[in-house]
Amino acid sequence: MSMSTLPHRNLPLLLLQAREAVISRFRPLLHEQGLTEQQWRIIRTLLERGPLEPRELVQICHISSPSLTGILARMTDTGWIARERMAHDQRRVLVSLTPQSHQAAEALAPRIEALYRHMEGHMSPEFMQQFYATLDALIDRMADLPGPIAQADE
Repeated sequence: MSMSTLPHRNLPLLLLQAREAVISRFRPLLHEQGLTEQQWRIIRTLLERGPLEPRELVQICHISSPSLTGILARMTDTGWIARERMAHDQRRVLVSLTPQSHQAAEALAPRIEALYRHMEGHMSPEFMQQFYATLDALIDRMADLPGPIAQADE
């Protein structure tokens, strides 16, 4: 296959490379607290939104349901989260943060914020604001994009 049949840049690969460039700066801070990226994603989401059901965490954190099941089990065993059955429906569970995860977040917050300030200082606050706006617009527009194209346009 020649490049002429694929004239667009590889957007999924570029997004993965950009993600890795960013997360590689945060990973050492998370590991110092004994957290994986996925665990921090869950903690950060629960910090911002409060207790959630596992299905909500799947949607928000973009972690598959089977993976989330294992992650939540490990996080419960290590004391990062608590799971409680809902009083009105015993089949449903709410996931919430424990004091341990609140303490870890408090310990991480100044260092994470310092890292964001460092990135802004390197790239400029204006660049970062525009980048956030571009990401938000991409997410919104992709959500509105009709389903996959079955055949190439002629």
